[in-house]
Amino acid sequence: MTPSMTQSCHSVAFVGIEARPIRVECMMTPGVPSFSVVGLPDKAVAESRERVRAALASLGVSIPPRKIVVNLSPADLPKKGAHYDLPIAICIMAGLGVLPPDPALRVTAIGELGLDGAIRPVTGALPAALAAAQADMPLVCPAENGPEAALVGAAEILAPASLLALVNHYNGKRPLPRPSPAAPDNGPETIRDLADVKGQERARRALELAAAGGHNLLLIGPPGVGKSMLAERLPGILPPLTPEEALETTMIRSVAGLLERGAPVRRRPFCAPHHSASMAALAGGGRDAAPGQVSLAHNGVLFLDELPEFSRPALESLRQPLESGVAAIARANAHVTYPASVQLVAAMNPCRCGQLADPSRACNRAPKCGQDYRRRISGPLLDRIDLHVETPAQPASELARLPQGEPSAAVAARVARARERQAARWREAGVAARVNARVDGAVIEKTVRLSEQARALLIRAADRLGLSARGWTRVLRVALTAADLDGAEQVGRAHVAEAVSYRMPAV
Repeated sequence: MTPSMTQSCHSVAFVGIEARPIRVECMMTPGVPSFSVVGLPDKAVAESRERVRAALASLGVSIPPRKIVVNLSPADLPKKGAHYDLPIAICIMAGLGVLPPDPALRVTAIGELGLDGAIRPVTGALPAALAAAQADMPLVCPAENGPEAALVGAAEILAPASLLALVNHYNGKRPLPRPSPAAPDNGPETIRDLADVKGQERARRALELAAAGGHNLLLIGPPGVGKSMLAERLPGILPPLTPEEALETTMIRSVAGLLERGAPVRRRPFCAPHHSASMAALAGGGRDAAPGQVSLAHNGVLFLDELPEFSRPALESLRQPLESGVAAIARANAHVTYPASVQLVAAMNPCRCGQLADPSRACNRAPKCGQDYRRRISGPLLDRIDLHVETPAQPASELARLPQGEPSAAVAARVARARERQAARWREAGVAARVNARVDGAVIEKTVRLSEQARALLIRAADRLGLSARGWTRVLRVALTAADLDGAEQVGRAHVAEAVSYRMPAV
């Protein structure tokens, strides 16, 4: 590399699930020997100089005693992570003649280097491959990330296991084959069946409504009545992810480093964080503005068991994502947004001891203990939950006599038909949403056809329950979903009555 010559290749910086292009420039000039990385690098990026130096030494490549400056452009965008090791090494090797400058420098590269020259896996290979394909460049990534990157069929993928393998490829000694895409991750082999749930017919119906329309659901009942059991069976009646949903869900898990062997997600996520989870764990954040559970459950189910036991700040952080479908993380040095279109399913006891409905077992503070317990959940959060269902206790002797419930397959077929009706309706109306729960209130008002009796009942219910404008819209959405399940062209009085029956009075 001559004193006036600069070598450059490309990499990416992750902002949410977006991979933004980064130009990696390297210049060697006469002067006091040094190796510096500029362009707002974090600690991991700044330390890359030592990993690169050692990795090149393992190949027998000695960096000359010159002043080396690596610039990551644009300089005002923070750079995080060890995936800049590989593009920096490519620039230096091209400048020293180890790699041919053309086409080695016309690539997008990500990868962490080991001291022995191995290229180690990093997060975000799928978004990086998409960015490389859009820029019409090959992607160079670690061998372990190759199956994940190969999911983007339009991109040219090079997946060397080491710097030596990369050098041999560009020198024509041992060309690298294109990696094969990873097999889909279909989740657990055993899907929990709704047939296991005996009784609880009202809760089962609410679960079907939630699945058909994408509505949020709250189950309230004493311990051991099957609230968690019902929630865990919701994924089994939901339709499979569409290709667009699968790609977006997989990208979130790729950025979070949660993909198993790079396998694309095919089943809807089910996330059930413990009630001790912090606000950052639920909504996202932390030092690296990482996605939270509400984003990891995107296009799937977020189950919050023991809802009142979550901290108040953690629960309140979910209000905006539940309404907008996006989790916005604002920090002093970063503003990141992640998709967060989830179905919230929550479960809670009626009071702290859980026996409010049984006078012989309830504590001496009943019924005030139940009121205090429910007040731990704010009114605005409850207002965002469409279906509020009481799950009463059932004696074990009665359960033993009950027949097995309807299987998930039968319920899933009805849900699929209802979702097809919704998708056709909103596609015809020019709305991007696929389910009723995600359609804007103004569109719902213009589109939903209510019978006169249904509208009169809804007005009376709104006055009696003190429904907010949001509550009015959410009742309409649930009523429309009930009509879709019945195959009705018009929302009738029975559909509105059912939707209102699931609505909790204003707190």
